[in-house]
Order: sequence, then C-alpha cells, then structure tokens
Amino acid sequence: MNPHRPINCEPLKELVRTVPDFPKPGILFYDITTLLKDKTGFAEMIDALAAHYLDRDVDLVLGIEARGFIFGPALAYRLNAGFVPVRKPRKLPAPTARVTYDLEYGTDTLEIHLDAIEPGQNVVLVDDLLATGGTMEATVKLVQQLGGHIAGLGFAVELDFLKGRDKFPDYDVFSLLHYSE
Repeated sequence: MNPHRPINCEPLKELVRTVPDFPKPGILFYDITTLLKDKTGFAEMIDALAAHYLDRDVDLVLGIEARGFIFGPALAYRLNAGFVPVRKPRKLPAPTARVTYDLEYGTDTLEIHLDAIEPGQNVVLVDDLLATGGTMEATVKLVQQLGGHIAGLGFAVELDFLKGRDKFPDYDVFSLLHYSE
C-alpha cells in the first residue's frame, strides 16, 4: 500500500449488490457481502480506510457488532493498532460500560470492557454503514465515558440522504462509498 496515493473507491460500487425491498418494502439494501468476497475489492477497501488514518497515531480501532468486526481487525492490523470489539449486551465476560440508545421502534444497548481504552488513547471507530448515526453516536458516548480521544469515524458505506454525519460535527467522518438514494 502506498499511503500517499489516493485510492478511487467508486469502482468498488460495481461489486456491491443492491437488493430491493429488504429488510422491508420500499428499502433498497446495499449488500457489501459481494464486495467482501472479492479479494481485490476487499483489499482496496481496507487500504483506502487505512490510508485515511495513517497519520493519526491510532492506538486502537473499535469495531461495532456485527459488521464492524469485518473491517475493524483488518484496519487495526494495517494501522499497527489494537482492536476492541463493541458488543451487544451480555457478550463480554469482564465488567463493561454500556450505553442504551433509541431505535426507530424501541431501544438497543452497546457495551465495551471498562479496561478496553486507557484515557487519552487515540481511537478510530469503524462500522460498515452510516445511516442515521444512532449506533455510532452510542459508541462515541462509550469512548467518551472511558476517556479515549476519537481520531475518526470510518465507514465502508454512507447513505448520504439519511444525514447521519450531521450528528458528528466535531469529528472526522470518513466514508468510502456514498449513496444518494
């Protein structure tokens, strides 16, 4: 990987399958599993994410359950950083910090080990998709609780029309593939 060569991610969109009416009628689902199985496409995606953060002195990459687990470890490896999973409730064995957040129809909760982040560590938070931003907003709160410094929020895909990035005016939000509808 050449960190000084910008990577054009637009061709990667050809590897993303669109599935109409999933998970419910009227939704166009952008399925990245077809991109992930393409070894060149997956490598280019991880390289592009890593290139964005190479100069950030990243200590940890946090991946959000479940699809953030796909990108997080690979990105951490490329950045010579540690990886920390952010999980759904009762999945982590040691004491945790937790945040409950609102969904369209109810609530959800995320947890992280209390000792996962040392105060002042530089962390990048990564997930597959930025839609409304609720899940990432909860993860930001967890990092703040533990005293971490957020070096950036990274995503494979961003649904621009849902304006999720508007929740993060104080952070570097970086997405590789953008969809306007």
